[in-house]
Amino acid sequence: MIRWLTAAMLVVVPALAGQAQEQLSVTTGTGAVVRTLDKLEGATRDIELRSGETAALNRMDINLQECRYPTEDPASEAYAYLSIRDREVGETVFEGWMLATSPALNPMDHSRYDVWVLRCTTP
Repeated sequence: MIRWLTAAMLVVVPALAGQAQEQLSVTTGTGAVVRTLDKLEGATRDIELRSGETAALNRMDINLQECRYPTEDPASEAYAYLSIRDREVGETVFEGWMLATSPALNPMDHSRYDVWVLRCTTP
């Protein structure tokens, strides 16, 4: 039994390691479209940002550093690095990567506003 498990691990583990090492080919977009929700007013707004640009939304500053998407299928996913600052409190409330298809994976935690990525923009 131990020999069988050892043999199985010798086959399965390298196969899994090979899959983990495969990297998705991504392309950097020119910007991104983000959607915002004001929870008190119930209003949504789409904002188009170019890489490096900051947009003001009421008391929030939303800065897009970079947006990436899969080269083979641009419509399938968007990965955007955002920095969001609450001017009223004077602190950064979010900084990191957001995924368009999984916004709950790394969400912004704010009492009034939600922000999530919709897609990257391309040239």
